[in-house]
Amino acid sequence: MMKQRTQAIAAFALTGLLAITPIAFAAGDHDHGDHDHSSHDGGDHKDHDAKIDGMFLKKKEISGYTVTFHVMKAKPGKEMGGSHNFMIKVEKDGKALSNIVMNTKVKHPSGKSETKKTMKMGDWLMAGYDLGHEGEHQLMILFKTADGKKHKGGVYYPGG
Repeated sequence: MMKQRTQAIAAFALTGLLAITPIAFAAGDHDHGDHDHSSHDGGDHKDHDAKIDGMFLKKKEISGYTVTFHVMKAKPGKEMGGSHNFMIKVEKDGKALSNIVMNTKVKHPSGKSETKKTMKMGDWLMAGYDLGHEGEHQLMILFKTADGKKHKGGVYYPGG
């Protein structure tokens, strides 16, 4: 009896979650390219943005690779080089690439720039930056794939 009740509650919770997920994405601020500034990259210009509950997540096609840019505030005591974690995932045919080398660069609203190498965090590459001040930050990446080719691109945070 208890097992059936637990299964019923789990099924109900999953159904509710599946029902609300599209609503949450539809309610997000999806500014498809209105504020892209992507002329500095060498790739395609297919973007998908999601800003839900303060989360910054943007997918972009760069030279045939799907690159996901994700910025999140670092948890207190868990800062890895700055107030925010700048995270990047590079995929080809739906699979994350693990054999790439990447550098990041941030141009702050003040005009000052800084460059950092990434560290691996599962399928993601990450660098910490202080992004808590007002204004728009240009987030750029340069990565080298196993074939020796270099690819670059970027996005703006918070992206208007």
